[in-house]
Amino acid sequence: MKALVALMTLLLVPALSFASDGTTTTELLNLTHTWYGYASVAIFVIAYLFVIFEEQLHLPKSKPVMVSAGIIWIIIAFAYSSHHITGVIEEGIRHDFLEYAELFFFLLVAMTYINAMMQRGVFEALRNWLIERGFSYRQLFWMTGILAFFISPVADNLTTALIMCAVVLTVGKNSQKFIGIACINIVVAANAGGAFSPFGDITTLMVWQKGNVQFGQFFSLFVPSVVNFLVPAIIMNFALPSGTPEKTSTLKYSSGRIMKPGGMTIVGLFIMTIITAVCFHNFFHIPPVYGMMFGLAYLKLFAYYLSRRSRSWKSRADNPPGDTADPYKFDVFAKVAQAEWDTLFFFYGVMMSVGGLGYIGYLAMASEAVYVGLGATTANILVGFASAIVDNIPVMFAVLSMQPDMDLFQWLLVTLTAGVGGSMLSIGSAAGVALMGQARGKYTFFGHLRWTPVIILGYFASIGAHFLING
Repeated sequence: MKALVALMTLLLVPALSFASDGTTTTELLNLTHTWYGYASVAIFVIAYLFVIFEEQLHLPKSKPVMVSAGIIWIIIAFAYSSHHITGVIEEGIRHDFLEYAELFFFLLVAMTYINAMMQRGVFEALRNWLIERGFSYRQLFWMTGILAFFISPVADNLTTALIMCAVVLTVGKNSQKFIGIACINIVVAANAGGAFSPFGDITTLMVWQKGNVQFGQFFSLFVPSVVNFLVPAIIMNFALPSGTPEKTSTLKYSSGRIMKPGGMTIVGLFIMTIITAVCFHNFFHIPPVYGMMFGLAYLKLFAYYLSRRSRSWKSRADNPPGDTADPYKFDVFAKVAQAEWDTLFFFYGVMMSVGGLGYIGYLAMASEAVYVGLGATTANILVGFASAIVDNIPVMFAVLSMQPDMDLFQWLLVTLTAGVGGSMLSIGSAAGVALMGQARGKYTFFGHLRWTPVIILGYFASIGAHFLING
């Protein structure tokens, strides 16, 4: 029973533990069996229930978890002040906030580029290209899924999911059923593709950076990742609507083209941004977020070039008669403002909440009961279920902080399960959370939940493939 209780704790609070970095550990209090700890867990669970029922309550998912984060840290501060301990709370908050800040700016740059490409008509052009070739809903389903699987190892699963979702929204905008199933397929494919590459997911970056798995060893997970994607995709394939997307007239700009000037250049700049982030981390050991912010400077400089062209275009006397739309008009700060802020603040609330719960002391208790009490294989399989409830980033951070004694096979197993386990629920991965915001009302928590049994089947099939190939 004690092991079961600790296991449930791991499922609910796989937190970023401030104590794990060795800073002022002698001054930390163990509050796990006090009313401070129980109240904090209850607050976090209640907040997550509001997230789950976001669609019914019409309450943005960021609000309850931001409230949860504030209350939990106030409780911790009250506990420490009652013991006359000062100073460590500020350090703990700064530690967790830095983790969030890196994720925030990484996502902000990715979302800004996506918005810029949408404004330039890149995805509208791709939509027309697909429709003009008469691809059916089923063919589009497989094309976007396969593209998501093979792009995510390079572009990371979140960025890939955002791009593919934009394509699905434009191509299949007249079929809500297709959008819902295609988005689920994209989330599964992007998470599966990201699991076998050091750059495919933030969790794989963590494992690689920690030195537990070397660069080339990640590719041992390729076949299990393929299995994880194909099993649910084959089953969902039979639920797709028949026919092809309806052909609709598309706005063409002054040059007669669908895509505005600079569209492909922005695509190229985005690829350069990803390469910059990878090189920063791989060769200079600089956090990838710095490479992403450097890449945002590329877009800002190109926006300045477009603004100069805009002024030149307006001054021309031979503009097409009656054509007043400026094809060069582009405001990069408007693209930043159009980022999915609810999603960004949702991550703040989650990471600061679970960071506080880890600060209370639940991480050490969960490590002892799960990895020692249940064994590495069972614990690593359950990590996948934990990542479906709480985002896989804090889950993997918790495992790395525990540093259980495992061989390469087990580290590969936990890398796989943490990466693909988040596909079970829409809130289990950054890709799923981001797509709920991007395809609001079309891809929802309960829409994803209906296919969870099929995704779980693919989850266990991929684990079986890992045992068969790498065992």
